[in-house]
Amino acid sequence: MTPTPPRPAPFGRVLCAMVTPFTADGALDLDGAGALASRLVEEGCEGLVLSGTTGESPTTTDAEKTALLRAVREAVGGRAALVAGVGTADTAHTLELARAAEKAGADGLLLVAPYYSRPPQTAVEAHLREVAEATALPVMLYDIPARTGTRIEPETMLRLAGHPRIVAVKDCSYDLLGVQKVLHRTDLAYYAGCDEQALALYAVGGAGWVSTVANVVPRHVRAVLDAYDAGDTAGAARRQLAANDLIEAMTAAGLPGTVTAKALLARLGLPAGPVRPPLLPAGRETADGLGALYERLTGGV
Repeated sequence: MTPTPPRPAPFGRVLCAMVTPFTADGALDLDGAGALASRLVEEGCEGLVLSGTTGESPTTTDAEKTALLRAVREAVGGRAALVAGVGTADTAHTLELARAAEKAGADGLLLVAPYYSRPPQTAVEAHLREVAEATALPVMLYDIPARTGTRIEPETMLRLAGHPRIVAVKDCSYDLLGVQKVLHRTDLAYYAGCDEQALALYAVGGAGWVSTVANVVPRHVRAVLDAYDAGDTAGAARRQLAANDLIEAMTAAGLPGTVTAKALLARLGLPAGPVRPPLLPAGRETADGLGALYERLTGGV
């Protein structure tokens, strides 16, 4: 088949929602973060999302978020786009984090809907616009209502798409119909935030993938989209389907992706460290199961 034409991907096509490595005593591991980031870029990631859900943003301090961003920037230089998670439940706090991320060298901001208070759509839109106005950085909205309790509704997305700095969406809405409505009527670059939906969204015009499983199999994640772009849609489908057992175990089997990603990274001898409470580490049986699925997908550790 003829390769598909390139599509706008402001932060690259393949991004990893990177874990935040900690030392054994729970402190921020900046050397480990730099080493992990370098590996991810070397193995195919075009961008890294820092301090997102997988990066344990609720339990890292503002100072740690800034230090992490600076350390990863030093490690990867200009080889990858760095998107900094800055969303909180408080507009003023989110504005502070956005400005700090810009100063620390971020290439873009990941901005989740304000959570817990469950504001109506008019308030959600006002919050997102105010943060987008706070810096010169492009913004990736993060629609994950299962965690925030509040959807960024398609009609709200349509209005926000007119803002010059709101350029992308990380989609975890599980509403493929609503997403396609926005894709059809705007230039927003949609990134799959649910690993199992990556190829489906890409096939209808998505820009790429913000992946949790890329922490451990970045080459495989990259290969799915590379195959599709080369016109090998059957090969892309085979690769997506082959990854789904690991995707399910890491993201849909009852444990947060942070927990499973860190368990498997530790098994592979890569920087990860413990999770922070209230999260708890994966048990031995879970870690063994993840290791077996990894070996099946990659052909060995």
